[in-house]
Amino acid sequence: MIALLLHPAAQLSWSNFTVHPSTAIGIAAIGAAYMWRVRQGPSAMDRVPVTVPNLAQATSAQLDAAAAPQGPTSAQRVSFFTSLLLLFLTLNGPLHDLSDYYLFSGHMVQHLILTLIVPPLMIIGTPGWMLRPLLRKPAVFAIARKSTTIAACFVIFNVVLSFWHLPPMYNLALANHPIHIVQHLMFIAASVLMWWPLTSPLPELPRAPYPAQMLYCFVMVIPMSVISIYIAMADTLLYPAYAVAPRILGITPMMDQQYGGLIMWIPGGVFFYAVMTVVFFKWSQRGEDDQDSAQVGWVPSPDALT
Repeated sequence: MIALLLHPAAQLSWSNFTVHPSTAIGIAAIGAAYMWRVRQGPSAMDRVPVTVPNLAQATSAQLDAAAAPQGPTSAQRVSFFTSLLLLFLTLNGPLHDLSDYYLFSGHMVQHLILTLIVPPLMIIGTPGWMLRPLLRKPAVFAIARKSTTIAACFVIFNVVLSFWHLPPMYNLALANHPIHIVQHLMFIAASVLMWWPLTSPLPELPRAPYPAQMLYCFVMVIPMSVISIYIAMADTLLYPAYAVAPRILGITPMMDQQYGGLIMWIPGGVFFYAVMTVVFFKWSQRGEDDQDSAQVGWVPSPDALT
């Protein structure tokens, strides 16, 4: 029955760009909130609290420099609005139509963009002072501290990813558009948490140490690989809605399912290994900087301690 709920009249067109108002409104609201916060500018309450543990060894002058909110820089603005542009292009137009009405493998491409590319660009593009007012209530701060630990981020992301790729839940999302929206929102929210230990802009909710970041990236590949192998090696169709979809490029439903599993498995795994490599070189550079600083008696800046 679920297979029959797939839109039978869907027509894939690379020239007719379909736009879904809910996504456009939501993305525009995020961009407007960002620009409103930029125009509002940082206040004294947006300064880094002096009790932040990883700033304890900084000098008072360095602490004052770190506490003065700055930005967003031009690079941060480009990063943030690039994330919104990618979000819009992923949830609208040909890629959306391909993933919703034709190919499971297209849906996996969409999910990789939503989880591996959009969130880090969004976090990198947001200065910490913009987010700090959200943490002023002790209860909110306590929840944020617990949910942004490296273990919590790992568990939350992989539970959400696994849950929505279970055939009953995935098929339900395909058959019910509001549930599909919830699925994508949960993917994005869980992915923001997943990226937090690697890209956090807030000293209060700090990034993990470099060795822990590398281990985190390595271990993150394992659950995604298990899900991917389960999908790619299945001997039956797990997501029957795609069985009644018009065929594209002669790709059969089983081939499509196998391609989708491989897309999640190989590019997803390689992406984390690439991030792990970047972290390694940053760690190596950090060690060289610390050695040079010790030779001249200079204390690293608070930015380097986060």
